[in-house]
Amino acid sequence: MRAIVTGGAGFIGSHVVDALVAQGAEVAVIDSLVHGKEDNVTAAAELHVRDIREPLDDLFDAVGPEAVFHLAAQADVRVSVERPVEDADVNVLGTVRILETARKHGAQVVFASTGGAIYGECVEPAREDSPCEPLSPYGTAKLAAEEYLRSYNRLYGTRHIALRYGNVYGPRQDPHGEAGVVAIFLGSLSRGEQARIFGDGGQTRDYVYVGDVARATVSTIGHDGGVFNVGTGRETSVTELYELCARVAGSDTPAEYAPPRRGELQRSFLDTARAAESLGFMAMVDLEDGLRATWDWVGRT
Repeated sequence: MRAIVTGGAGFIGSHVVDALVAQGAEVAVIDSLVHGKEDNVTAAAELHVRDIREPLDDLFDAVGPEAVFHLAAQADVRVSVERPVEDADVNVLGTVRILETARKHGAQVVFASTGGAIYGECVEPAREDSPCEPLSPYGTAKLAAEEYLRSYNRLYGTRHIALRYGNVYGPRQDPHGEAGVVAIFLGSLSRGEQARIFGDGGQTRDYVYVGDVARATVSTIGHDGGVFNVGTGRETSVTELYELCARVAGSDTPAEYAPPRRGELQRSFLDTARAAESLGFMAMVDLEDGLRATWDWVGRT
């Protein structure tokens, strides 16, 4: 198959590219390289340094994609709070432009959305039909983009898919945004510095390994449209996460605790039953094993 991956030089996007190439797909990568890195892109894929906010019909004409994996985004929650117009320009209007271009070329869109930033506080694993109560412009923009996918599906009979990722971690992750806590912890440990935990460390997240996320993402090819959570279904506290990071790093350095950050979620984890039933997806990588693989990558960079 022929596929386009937007944001394919980024952390998650580059792993999706690798998974597609492993399946024999012809892959074109669109990335502005503002945050993505050329070194992340396998030689088996073709990199086009473009911005999703510019016209891309010429590239779509040349590639003739059957599927578009849309992972390009402004992904930092703090940036969205400080500069909500910029966030909406990329995450909402950029997505609409991709949808329009894909529509003209008959391509299915698989959109990388977010779980924690859309659902808000969770007292139980969030299901796809749980109330959506985003606390940041980032979460609001992702939810708005999802609504555009749904409206296109109704209006044009397309089969676009939105994937609500948990807190993704793994090799190639930069310490940007709230979801970069694993990269932040392991980076501090690799430098012999004391990591910082905001609040009492009891806040929980659903940490899912990037290899599992890439596998889930490419498994959507050809499926009917819909929304699916991609996570482990398990919550892990920040303190537990740091202890595991220290273990794989062979460090006994304690973390430093700092005052909590305003607006931070206390509990966020996902119900993944729909993805298991419809996509055949279940996370396979244990958290400690995934952290160990990430630590090995940190040691090589």
